[in-house]
Amino acid sequence: MSTTATAPKSSRHEASSLTAGQLPSWSTWVALVASIVVAALLTVAFGGFNLVGALALGALLFLVVMHVWSMSVEGGRKAVDRLAKHLVVAAFVIALIPLVWVIWSTLTQGLPRMDVTFFTNSMRSVVGQGGGLAHALTGTLWVTGIATLISVPIGLLTAVYLSEYGHGRLARGITFFVDVMTGIPSIVAGLFAYSLMTMLRGPGTQNGLAGAIALSVLMIPVVVRSTEELLRIVPNELREASYALGVPKWATIMKVVIPTAISGIVSGVILAIARIIGETAPLMIAAGFTASQNMNPLNNAMMTMPVFVYDQYAHPGVPVAPYHERAWAGALTLILLVMALNLLGRLIARRFAPKTAGR
Repeated sequence: MSTTATAPKSSRHEASSLTAGQLPSWSTWVALVASIVVAALLTVAFGGFNLVGALALGALLFLVVMHVWSMSVEGGRKAVDRLAKHLVVAAFVIALIPLVWVIWSTLTQGLPRMDVTFFTNSMRSVVGQGGGLAHALTGTLWVTGIATLISVPIGLLTAVYLSEYGHGRLARGITFFVDVMTGIPSIVAGLFAYSLMTMLRGPGTQNGLAGAIALSVLMIPVVVRSTEELLRIVPNELREASYALGVPKWATIMKVVIPTAISGIVSGVILAIARIIGETAPLMIAAGFTASQNMNPLNNAMMTMPVFVYDQYAHPGVPVAPYHERAWAGALTLILLVMALNLLGRLIARRFAPKTAGR
C-alpha cells in the first residue's frame, strides 16, 4: 500500500527534475510577441508607427530578452546555444523576405493581365490595351532550346574529360578558362555572339541563333562545373569493378559512371537552363527586338521574354498602365516557367536516380 502511494510522488519528482532549469516551451513565442508589441508602442511614442522599424526593434528586444531570461534560468551555455539558434533563424527570415516580397508583388500585379489574349497574341500593330507575349514565349523556347542543344553535349563531354581523362597542364588550363567563363558579364557573351554573326552573315545580323550562342557561352561553364563534381563523387569501386570484368574505359563511363550520376546531371542542366532563361542583356544585343511572331531562328530578330518585360517597362507608350501590366504579367510568366523547369528536373532526376535495395 505504501509503495503504491509513493509511486506517483516519485514520478512527479522525476518529471520536475527533468524540466528543472529549462524555459517552458511557450517562452519563445511569448517573448517574441511581447517584444514586437513593446517595439510598436515605442515607435508610436517616438514619431509614429512604423512597421519595418517595429519589427527590427522587436527582433533586437527579443534577442536581448531571451538571452537574459535563458541566462538566469538555464545558465550561460544554454543561453549562448539559444542565441545562436535565434540568430540562424533570423538570418533565414531576412533571406526569405525579398523572395516573398518579389513573388507577392509579381502575383498581385501580374495576375490581372494573364488571360487568353495575353498568351495567344503578339504585339504586332498593338498600341495601348491588348496584345500579349506569344511572340516572346515562342522566341524564348527557341533560343533556350537551341542553347541547351549546344551546351549540354559540349559541357558533358568536357566534364567527362576533366573527371576521367584530364591530367596535367591541359586539364588545368581548361579548368581555369571554365572558371573564367563562369564569371564573365553576360553582356560580353552577347557582344561575342553579335560579332560572330557579323563575321558570318554581315553587319547588323540579329536572330535567334545568335541569342542561343550568347546563352550557350553562359550555360556551358555551369554545366561543366556541376557535371564534373557529380562525376567525381561516383565511387571508384564501381569503376574498378567494371574494369575487373574487362569493360573498356569508354564503356565504363557510358554504362556505369554517367548512369550513376544521371540524376544530379539532369538537375545541373535544369539549373543551368534556369540560369540563362532570364538573361536580358545578351539577348538585347544578339537576338534584338521585334513585335511580330518569328518562327525562324536563322532570319530576322526574335523577341524573348526577358527582353519583352524590359521593353514594356522601360519604353512604355501612352497610356502607361497597359505596358506596365504586360511587363508584370511577363515577369510572372517567366517565374512560373522557371518553377515548371525545376519541377520537371526533380521528376526526371527521381525517375533516373539509381535504384537501391530500399527503393
